[in-house]
Amino acid sequence: MIDLRFSESELERQREHITSFIDERVAAAGADGAVLGLSGGIDSTLTAYLAVEAIGTENVHGLVLPATVSSAENMSDAERVAQDLGISYDVLEVEPIVDAVLAAYPEAEGDREAVGNARARVRAVLNYLVANHEERLVLGTGNRSEAAVGYFTKYGDGAVDCHPIGNLYKGQVRQLARHVGVPEELAAKTATAELWADQTDEDELGIGYDTLDSILATHIDGPLSVAATARLLEVDEDTVERVRGMYERSAHKRTAPPAPEQLD
Repeated sequence: MIDLRFSESELERQREHITSFIDERVAAAGADGAVLGLSGGIDSTLTAYLAVEAIGTENVHGLVLPATVSSAENMSDAERVAQDLGISYDVLEVEPIVDAVLAAYPEAEGDREAVGNARARVRAVLNYLVANHEERLVLGTGNRSEAAVGYFTKYGDGAVDCHPIGNLYKGQVRQLARHVGVPEELAAKTATAELWADQTDEDELGIGYDTLDSILATHIDGPLSVAATARLLEVDEDTVERVRGMYERSAHKRTAPPAPEQLD
């Protein structure tokens, strides 16, 4: 794999760059602060730390959004982050709303992916309910690696006002988290979207984050061919092709919904 780690000076530049971005986005919108979902995972944890640094504890509101598939450990960690940072937070149960959605369309019962995505979209609705009520922006917690391969729910965790850590590969997220003082047990946690029981991100993606980050940096974001990337990283060409396929198939998630061209 290639080394995508930042130097100490680069870490500090990234920290300043992202906190300035958050401050500028909130100010440009004339908002009173920001809302973000806290999952107990490293992405939302880092985003919360940077948001507090950018706009102040009193201007960040966290939402802990448990569902039946959420682990007690992750929900506890989510509350711990809010308490450690001293931000206000609410715990809002997702599953009763998902149950109501399924009652309206019971044909989707048992469809793991559809129901998992419904959970993500319910969380987006709750984020915006609170944000609209308090005149705040919704901060996304997605990273560059997952965005590139479409590992997020369209109009779910992708439904936000900005992506503060969207310029960071997953490994860089962990590195910056350690730099800003996130406890090691949180920075090193196994990543999971918890859309269904026992889910882990790497299992679902079918590839480790170190390998994914390296392929993205050299082939998708970088200039190397499939063959050259495979040789450099010592992986199968099929693995590189699979990442390329995920990137291409998920392009619709990263763009606004298309409309027909204007007729002359």
